[in-house]
Amino acid sequence: MSDVPIADHALLSDCHTAALVTRHGSVDWLCCPRFDSPSVFGRLLDDDAGHWSIRPVGAFTATRRYLDQTLVLETTFHTPTGTLAVTDAMAVGPNEHPHGHALGNGAPHMLVRSVSCRDGEVRMRVRIEPRAEYGLLRPLMSHVPGGLNIRGGPEWLMLSSPMDLACADSSAYGEVTLRAGDELQFALHRSTWGLEPARIWSQEEIADWLAVTVQAWRAWSKLHQNYEGPWRELVHHSGRVLQGLTFRPSGAIVAAPTTSLPEGVGGERNWDYRYSWVRDASFTMEALWVAACPDEAGDFFTFMTTAAAGAIGPDYPLQIMFGVNGEHDLTERTLPHLRGWRDSSPVRVGNGAWNQHQIDVYGELLGAAHLLADKISEMDCDMRAFLVALADAAVVRCREADHGIWEVRGEPRHFVYSKVMCWVALDRAIGLADRLQAQDRVPVWSAARDEVRERVLREGWNASVGAFTQYFGSADLDASCLMMPIVGFLPADDPRMLATIDAIADRLTDERGLVYRYRTEGGVDGLAGEEGTFLLCTFWLAQALAEAGRVNRATEVFERAAGYANDVGLLAEEVDPATGELLGNFPQAFSHIGLVNAAWSISQARHRAAL
Repeated sequence: MSDVPIADHALLSDCHTAALVTRHGSVDWLCCPRFDSPSVFGRLLDDDAGHWSIRPVGAFTATRRYLDQTLVLETTFHTPTGTLAVTDAMAVGPNEHPHGHALGNGAPHMLVRSVSCRDGEVRMRVRIEPRAEYGLLRPLMSHVPGGLNIRGGPEWLMLSSPMDLACADSSAYGEVTLRAGDELQFALHRSTWGLEPARIWSQEEIADWLAVTVQAWRAWSKLHQNYEGPWRELVHHSGRVLQGLTFRPSGAIVAAPTTSLPEGVGGERNWDYRYSWVRDASFTMEALWVAACPDEAGDFFTFMTTAAAGAIGPDYPLQIMFGVNGEHDLTERTLPHLRGWRDSSPVRVGNGAWNQHQIDVYGELLGAAHLLADKISEMDCDMRAFLVALADAAVVRCREADHGIWEVRGEPRHFVYSKVMCWVALDRAIGLADRLQAQDRVPVWSAARDEVRERVLREGWNASVGAFTQYFGSADLDASCLMMPIVGFLPADDPRMLATIDAIADRLTDERGLVYRYRTEGGVDGLAGEEGTFLLCTFWLAQALAEAGRVNRATEVFERAAGYANDVGLLAEEVDPATGELLGNFPQAFSHIGLVNAAWSISQARHRAAL
């Protein structure tokens, strides 16, 4: 069982996959070559599922940081005899695009670990235990000049190592004493069946890969990150995290790089987030508009157009999520050989929500297309037809029940948020009509937009509750109603909206002032057990307050939520209301999206107040 706190991990990314590194220098999660590939290191979910640790022998304390404007991690170990620094990166390759937005195109699928002794001397231990197929396979390991050949099942790995490591029981290990000025470079890289094994890299070549990776991240940050409002560094860092969750070959964006980190310790709310949700990815593109000037918008909409593959229209609902190469079938299964983080089982791969009916996705996608229209340099006939089909589908689907933004596994309902986002789909399509060459559709879209708005105002408002509620006829609050003023459905200072904001702030928060999605004890989601408060929802509250002109209150809520970022600025999905510990898949795109958008709204509200 893994017991390392979720917050003790840091993210590495090459925009193809990701690794998580603990505070104590252990790579406990790595799937290769893609985010959704089986893990090679999976100790995050079970002690026996593989890891790679580099750390001092004996007592130490550790501090860490990302190198400025990068996702390159530096961990500094302080020992009684000296100081050791380990610099970790997923090598991204040179960023050779003239506009600097091709981060990850030349990624060599290589994890680089550079070790240096800063002062004194430090005895260092290295241990590597690859366990492919989510820990099922114990590989064959053999020495080659300059490293190790590691093969088993579908994976063929090479470890470039300056140390002569001993091998036993499918593990390699060794110790060495470093003195001030000494440096060692390690690299783990992959090959495939039928090809020559990956080469061994020299110490100089590995150091060059690391330097190129630092330079590529900094070049991307310099060219893309222009936000100068409050919490500038937090916003910029969140932009890099969101970029790190992008799958460069296709333009897909994953919700998180992990699976089955629980929403409640020991509970069953454990899901695989390593896929591209239409909703999450669209929100990510909107957040990058603030945090990182998304030149990749065209790639994303090309991915969505291709992934949907024409299967969209009044008779064909848009699938809510895809694999990172556009795969449709994401059938869910469990891995019973893994105990899960803190015995939170089952561990799942795949996601059973892939074939759910969720009508809000039309609004999120068309909302992003409307916001980013000037970033899409070429909107070809296929993309135009796709976006028109989304709006046409919203005309029909807005009248239907669905499973909603929270993907409830109970019966479909007429969720208020889903209806509001259908309104967004139609409203934004009308705004894009000229660009889409669809002026003839505007009367139909306008009529449907007005119809769904009137229905939400009539059936979504509950006078006895004094708020818009979760679904038509419900008395339950839902934090997603905070999006109503954010997307422009109602002004934030509308009395009904102010009442809804106040109701959620008063009745849907914990003692820390963090916001729940909804109350789970009603069973609407079809699952047992409780969950934590949602950071995204708390940022939504801050954003809605800012839109309503309550800037001081918005600032307080924002800083409360942002305060749960770990020491390297990463946020999970939820916070345990009892302990304040981070819960859920990590790092979570939704949480960083919420941070970026709330910071932007507060910045704009301050500007309006100063006029």
